[in-house]
Amino acid sequence: MNQSSLNRRLTEIAGILLGLGIAVWILRGFGILTFIPGGIIGVLLLGAIAMAIVSYAQKTWWRF
Repeated sequence: MNQSSLNRRLTEIAGILLGLGIAVWILRGFGILTFIPGGIIGVLLLGAIAMAIVSYAQKTWWRF
């Protein structure tokens, strides 16, 4: 797996986690997914932030 392929995959994962986090947050706010704890939403959003940071670091600092 080359660098651009890995960076694209990390960016996709960050986007998916961010989208899931926002979707769950909105559905929980509407009262549809009330059984999901707030910690799960936090983990999804923190995971998205972590993947974005790793993707950025991989693109700019790490030279595989």
